[in-house]
Amino acid sequence: MNNKPIGVFDSGVGGLTVVRSLTGRLPGEDIIYLGDDARGPYGPRDLDQVRRFAREIIEYLLALEVKLVVVACNTATAAVLQEAQRDYNVPIVGVIRPGARAALQRSASRRIGVVGTVGTIESGSYERELKRLDPTVEVYSQACPEFVEFVERSEVHGNRIGGIARGYLEPMVEAGVDTVILGCTHYPLLEDLLEEVVGPGVVLISSADETAVEVEGVLERLGWSSDSSSPGRMSFLTTGGTGKCVELGRMFLGPEVKDVIAADLNRRPEINLARED
Repeated sequence: MNNKPIGVFDSGVGGLTVVRSLTGRLPGEDIIYLGDDARGPYGPRDLDQVRRFAREIIEYLLALEVKLVVVACNTATAAVLQEAQRDYNVPIVGVIRPGARAALQRSASRRIGVVGTVGTIESGSYERELKRLDPTVEVYSQACPEFVEFVERSEVHGNRIGGIARGYLEPMVEAGVDTVILGCTHYPLLEDLLEEVVGPGVVLISSADETAVEVEGVLERLGWSSDSSSPGRMSFLTTGGTGKCVELGRMFLGPEVKDVIAADLNRRPEINLARED
C-alpha cells in the first residue's frame, strides 16, 4: 500500500487524456498533473532540449513526493525515458512501449502505422520499439504537425481537419496497415474523425489507454496501489497561464478541472499534495 500521488506531466494539456484513462482504471489514486504550457509543444523542439525540460519536471514532481511518474508525452518519452528510469528512484512510465505492445497484439497483417509529432516520428522511437518486440513488423510513420493546434482550438471535426487527416493517413491505409498507433496524447480527441478516415478495417491504438494499463500493473507488482475507499484527488499545475489551462483542461477531462496552480520550476514547491490518510 502506498497512498502517495502519481505524478503525470506533458508539454501541455494533451497528457490529460492519460489522466482520464488513469482515473478510469485507478479511481482511488491521487494524481498531480503538470503541463509545461510555457515551453510546449515539445514536438518541434530539439530532443536534447526536451530532455532537459523533462528532467526539470521530474525533479519538481519528486519534490512533491509522488510515488510514480508518468511521462505523458511521446516526444518527452523518446527524449528522456531510458535515462530517467536509470537516474531516479521511483518508477518512470512512458507512453511509447505500452502503445507499441498493444498494437502488435492487435495487428494481424504486421503492418502498423504510427502518427505523432515531428519530434516523436523523427526520433524513430516507435519503430525501434515495435521492431525490438517483433523484427518482422513493417512500420509506416507519419508526422502530423497540424493536429495539436486543431485539438487545442477544439476543432476536432469539420472539412479542414478532415482533409488534413486524410492527407496524413490515407497513404498508410493504402499500404495495408491494419493498426495505427495514436502517438501523441492529444490525438485521442480526434479518434472519431480518424476512425472515419481509416475505415472499419483499421484499429486505432490510444497510447493513453495502454499507459494506464501499464501503470496499474507496476503499482500492483510493487504493492503500491492506494487503499483509499474514496475517489482520488486531482491537482493541476501549469508553467503557463492558468486561465487557458482550465478551459482546455475541461475539454480533455471535463468539469473536474476547476483550479490550476501556477508552477515555478526554478523554486522548490512548498506544497505537499500527498494524502494524509
